[in-house]
Amino acid sequence: MFDEEDLESIRDSREEWESETLDPWLERGGERKEEFVTVSNHEIDRLYTPEDVEDLDYEADLGNPGEPPYTRGPYPTMYRGRTWTMRQFAGFGTAEETNERFHYLIDEGQTGLSTAFDMPSLMGLDSDDPMSLGEVGKEGVAVDTLADMEVLFDGIDVGEVSTSFTINPSAAVIYGMYLALADQQGVPREQVRGTLQNDMLKEFIAQKEWVIPPEPSLDLVTDTIEFAVENTPKFYPVSVSGYHIREAGSTAAQEAAFTLADGFAYVEDAMDRGLGVDEVAPQLSFFFNSHNSMLEEVAKFRASRRVYARIMDEWYDAEADASKRLKFHTQTAGQSLTAQQPLNNIVRTTVQAMAAVLGGTQSLHTNSYDEALALPSEDAVRVALRTQQILAEESGVGDTVDPLGGSFAIEKLTDEMEAEIMAYIEEIREMGDGSVRDGVLAGIDRGYFHREIQEASYEYQQRVDAGEEVVVGVNQYQIDDDPDLDILHVDESTRDRQLARLERVKDERDDEEVEDRLEALEEAIEADENTMPYIVDAVKAYATMGEIMEVFEAQYGAYQEKIGLA
Repeated sequence: MFDEEDLESIRDSREEWESETLDPWLERGGERKEEFVTVSNHEIDRLYTPEDVEDLDYEADLGNPGEPPYTRGPYPTMYRGRTWTMRQFAGFGTAEETNERFHYLIDEGQTGLSTAFDMPSLMGLDSDDPMSLGEVGKEGVAVDTLADMEVLFDGIDVGEVSTSFTINPSAAVIYGMYLALADQQGVPREQVRGTLQNDMLKEFIAQKEWVIPPEPSLDLVTDTIEFAVENTPKFYPVSVSGYHIREAGSTAAQEAAFTLADGFAYVEDAMDRGLGVDEVAPQLSFFFNSHNSMLEEVAKFRASRRVYARIMDEWYDAEADASKRLKFHTQTAGQSLTAQQPLNNIVRTTVQAMAAVLGGTQSLHTNSYDEALALPSEDAVRVALRTQQILAEESGVGDTVDPLGGSFAIEKLTDEMEAEIMAYIEEIREMGDGSVRDGVLAGIDRGYFHREIQEASYEYQQRVDAGEEVVVGVNQYQIDDDPDLDILHVDESTRDRQLARLERVKDERDDEEVEDRLEALEEAIEADENTMPYIVDAVKAYATMGEIMEVFEAQYGAYQEKIGLA
């Protein structure tokens, strides 16, 4: 971007500055720390100049917004066209309580719904399963049958909203329920909009929610992708999720690399089914974490778009722009929230949300300040949503596209992030003998991802314990008494009310029809057919979540048994 004569002049100027201005200043007092690093322990230089970006090719490395390699944003106008979707995570208790929270958020100006499920639902268990005792409705909404989904969206037109579902092992069942609900409401399937997390590879890497082993889990994910391509073109069947990888303790580069590798694995598996890359890739979405080191996070988002565009083009021969355009949701860092001085979390969340917006996210969830203590209260949820609205309406950060683009620091950090991400992806591909999918599966089997994340997490905690990484209110600036907060408590009668509805559904349904449809699902698995049509049929007969997942478990065996945890 600069000719050699200009760079020589800049070098001379910097050397003169260091000797005549910087060195005398350092002799007087030095700097606050010997080394300045990000949350991921990536060193930040004192000063960045054009020397740091002398090899940058504007057209090839940056380009214009809405054009490959999408470093500057996936769309030409970004937030000048419309702001990011404000999609606050919500779900607790029974479907009635969560439906009430949905309506509250819509009334407060939220532009997309995001559903949290309780642990039994996440694990494909019914609320009356002995394993569900003590967990029904506690960390999300309980959903056992289509009847719960009907109540959950009572008064909400699924043809008018975009809904995200944060669920993985049993995601295909929730997808089937949502489609059955759309059919009930008379909404054409091609108009159904939303996102299913459904990222099972991430589960085996980081979050640890699983029912069946990795390979059949991947088959089920690909069933949903294949079905969505043919039936719900506006619905994202997978949200490839780095968020949980980062929450487990990874660095920013590991988060991006492992997430993108998972995405490429899904693409490869779908292509092996006979789908074209330009059919599959546009229906993938991604989900990233936004942590405290703002410059690092912005660089991570920009580098991820560039890496994705180049690999989709060069490795998979994608032709459509939509196949090379990385689109992602962002959530602020839950791991950064502290139970000590919880109001400080409002500031942390604001910094993280700002990083996501400056990095070009398509939708955003801002954590509530009380989430280190309990599920968020209505007051805390309102503050979290207002944080986004203030950024959108008052800060002006969305008034220009890629506002930090061209910063010597940002461009250098983006280049460094890209190189680190690519090194990881190449290593994973090598483990799979040229296949990213096989490399991810091999990495899961060998414990590769676990080791990488564990080492990064341990290194970070060491720095916190040593006081090298300051956590305000925890290892510095402590106070004796924290303010009392009015936190949300899930009513202990929740389980009773949920079990009553489940029992009523079982009493009223046609058990013979349920049995027939579950048998049809079993036969589809044995015949290696796409299971989604059979799941939808079973859901419409009011088969339960647990009954449907038991069919898969019976066919493939429980993963817990495979690895000796049962």
